[in-house]
Amino acid sequence: MSKFSPAQSQFQMPTSPFARLDKLLHDMEPGAQVIDLTIGEPRHPMPDFLMEALGEAAEGFGKYPAIRGTKEFRAAVADWLARRYPALAGLDGKTLGIIPLAGTREGLFYVTFAARSRRLEIENPAILVPNPFYHTYAAAGVSGAELVLLNADSHTGFLPDLNGVDESLWKRTVALFLCSPSNPQGTVASESYLLRALELARAHDFLLLADECYSEIYTRNPPPGALETAWQHTGSLANVISMQSLSKRSNLPGLRAGYCTGDPEFIDAFASFRNVTAPQLPVPIQHACARILADEEHVEANRAMYREKFDAADRILGNRYGYRRPEGGFFLWLDIGDYGDSESVVKTLWKGCGVKVLPGSYLARDGADGTNPGENFIRVAMVDDLATTEDALARIVATLT
Repeated sequence: MSKFSPAQSQFQMPTSPFARLDKLLHDMEPGAQVIDLTIGEPRHPMPDFLMEALGEAAEGFGKYPAIRGTKEFRAAVADWLARRYPALAGLDGKTLGIIPLAGTREGLFYVTFAARSRRLEIENPAILVPNPFYHTYAAAGVSGAELVLLNADSHTGFLPDLNGVDESLWKRTVALFLCSPSNPQGTVASESYLLRALELARAHDFLLLADECYSEIYTRNPPPGALETAWQHTGSLANVISMQSLSKRSNLPGLRAGYCTGDPEFIDAFASFRNVTAPQLPVPIQHACARILADEEHVEANRAMYREKFDAADRILGNRYGYRRPEGGFFLWLDIGDYGDSESVVKTLWKGCGVKVLPGSYLARDGADGTNPGENFIRVAMVDDLATTEDALARIVATLT
């Protein structure tokens, strides 16, 4: 098996894919009434008890929140984890190491500094990310670590090939980002894959940073979790951190509420770091989160709506554009290489039928071989209602024929 050895590169300040898209299309008129399927912003109903829950603890807006969160919040997260991942049942909040986040994006950024500080003896540290990737990961370069891209394409099963990484790179790795279900491909890391990642993390003492924000959006089987896998097979959460959010699970991207759990020793250090740098989660929002985490009815209804839309994709797209029903998440990752590169196809769809999607190349960077693994793909966010989604998919098929 060929080994991956990254080229040295200077840190590139990340640019929002959406800002790039606005620039690409700014002087073009859409060819029909616009359907915007670019941003992964859920448009399903919010839990109907949200405002009531916020009001129950409104006086908390008059207090600075503790960085470790309220007892109620931590207990709610621990209870949810035990229900979702039975192997974690019986673990208390201290063992699970729970910290509230003002949305996972800030947590995914700040964690890179703490991960780098954890291994200060490494002179040329690296943080590994899948390619394509959620662009917040790219800010890892600010921490002083080298950002190393691991291609995740059809040749690797749309997950990084962990066995293809050179041993010299593992030795200077301080963190590996792993998103499952992945954004944008919707691939789920199997239990055996998670175990391999954990084995490497402990052998080389780096952090496995599991971005599991899409874990509750699936159409068939619930994805395995990194913490569940670690505890069930090793009885330890060492070297593993899971990042979670209510944005996708409960259609609350504007609430900016999430949490991280895992390795208690690292969580203690991360909490100390956050106590002087990071935003706290307001007490009323923590109270609302506790109510929301305790309710699965709205989550099941949410999954049912996504299931209907993926059924529609099965029917409308068929075997076009390399379509495969994703294992999780709410994106389609469509191979449009026969119709042009991702930018040109996005322009074709915009001018031809008014459907706005994201060029796959904007979600990736050139890998070690000089190619961009997103160049021949577009990402379609299946976040609108069923009728609008069916209309958009039918327009795409009519335009790309």
